[in-house]
Amino acid sequence: MPKVLIADEMSSQAAEVFRERGIEADVATGLGPEELIARIGAYEGLVVRSATKVTGAAIAAADNLKVVGRAGIGVDNIDVEAATRRGIVVMNAPSGNAVTTAEHAIAMLCALAREIPAADRSTRAGKWEKSRFMGVELTGKTLGVIGCGNIGAIVAERGLGLRMRVIAHDPYLSPERARDLGVEKVELDILLARADFITLHVPMTEETRGMIDAAALAKAKRGVRIINCARGGLVVEKDLVAAIESGQVAGAALDVFEHEPARDNPLFAFDQVVATPHLGAATTEAQDKVALQIAAQMSDYLLTGAISNAINTPALSAEEAERLKPYMRLAELLGSFAGQLTRTGLKGMTVEYEGEAAELDCRPLTQIALTGLLRPILDDVNMVSAPVLARQRNIDVTEVKHERDCDYQTLIRLTVTTERGPRSVSGTLFGGTKPRLVEIKGIEIEAELGAHMLYITNEDRPGLIGALGKTLGDAGVNIATFHLGRAERGAEAIALLEVDEPISAEVLEKVRALPHIKQAAALRF
Repeated sequence: MPKVLIADEMSSQAAEVFRERGIEADVATGLGPEELIARIGAYEGLVVRSATKVTGAAIAAADNLKVVGRAGIGVDNIDVEAATRRGIVVMNAPSGNAVTTAEHAIAMLCALAREIPAADRSTRAGKWEKSRFMGVELTGKTLGVIGCGNIGAIVAERGLGLRMRVIAHDPYLSPERARDLGVEKVELDILLARADFITLHVPMTEETRGMIDAAALAKAKRGVRIINCARGGLVVEKDLVAAIESGQVAGAALDVFEHEPARDNPLFAFDQVVATPHLGAATTEAQDKVALQIAAQMSDYLLTGAISNAINTPALSAEEAERLKPYMRLAELLGSFAGQLTRTGLKGMTVEYEGEAAELDCRPLTQIALTGLLRPILDDVNMVSAPVLARQRNIDVTEVKHERDCDYQTLIRLTVTTERGPRSVSGTLFGGTKPRLVEIKGIEIEAELGAHMLYITNEDRPGLIGALGKTLGDAGVNIATFHLGRAERGAEAIALLEVDEPISAEVLEKVRALPHIKQAAALRF
């Protein structure tokens, strides 16, 4: 039975979901770094919110960990790179708190426009400063939405409901999606110049860190108002302070800060700044949703291999996982076959898909083929870590889908480029489920891969088969299957044999010593 550790405070429904699915769930919140390291090795899954820091040291101690789930959106507290290197899936729950966070951004927008927090403080102090708080209407104003994903799209819709003009900057926003939302897609500089209110809804990346800095604020319309309910650090706070002091920025509403908890911040000195303590997802409904969502996702992965909302690997539903299973086995075998025969530096891998295979989501297939290719070289590799390891070693990975007619109902061709040049191996599925090799280095051959194989390239000469059979027979090696192929008469030929037990190094040397043998390798699958 898989075991999961819930390390942060969250809805009790998460533990209930795990237990209903047959997964043991332990709840231990408030663990320090050393305590987490001491406990993590016993679990296949780890669930966190924002309090627990899943560091590289914790990942290194997680010998059995398969998945880390963040009950929320941001994964800043998880060392995703370290998890990926270890082959651990990192997933979040991006839709569970989307509505709640969007509503908070709209609440901050309204509070900022009408100076509600400052007016509240003044009124409670008995001042009744009715003429002091002169707000602005939202109707007819331009709302600039930076990042139009799940949350940004909801904010845009709400903004339109307030009769605002909405413009959006998002490199991934298609023209069709922009039309459906009723927003105008613009470049960032144009948004800065036109927007009366700017709201941020992008993740924290190297590209977005500090994106609203002095230079960006200088390009903005004078008197602009900034709302940030996304991530602290998107706005350079010292630059925002200066812009408010100069009047370039009329006010800001911030739910997130560069350093949290933000107990002492220069921005708190301004009445025109609305500040809340990272409340974007703080509703009962949202906390229940993200807890249920992450528990369901992690359960699906641990029990069926289905992957959803993963940060570091392609999504794969339970139905897709079942459908792809024979294709993934074929892709892994092709990668393993090529990897075991690689004796020089790898430079690249190209996977081509034809027939039915070309109609699939091929990203998981390419990753598992790469895993098979690298495993003979790197023992600790899986389909999550393989792409990272390939990039670290400057191995180019290419995926190609062909719509052309194919001799087989489905075909996967893997071409490996090494320092000596390219070579390829192709395979298909017999009966839709049984992997078969159908081509090696351009030579047609039909072979099933068993646990123990002997691969031979040789000159096409009479007597080789007899000599090979006698050598193996004298060594007590029984041949289960024998497959042959050749380019043309008298040219290079290939023999692929399945044997009943592993071939020893001594027997392999005897095979290599036979006349006309160019290469002999023992393979295991």
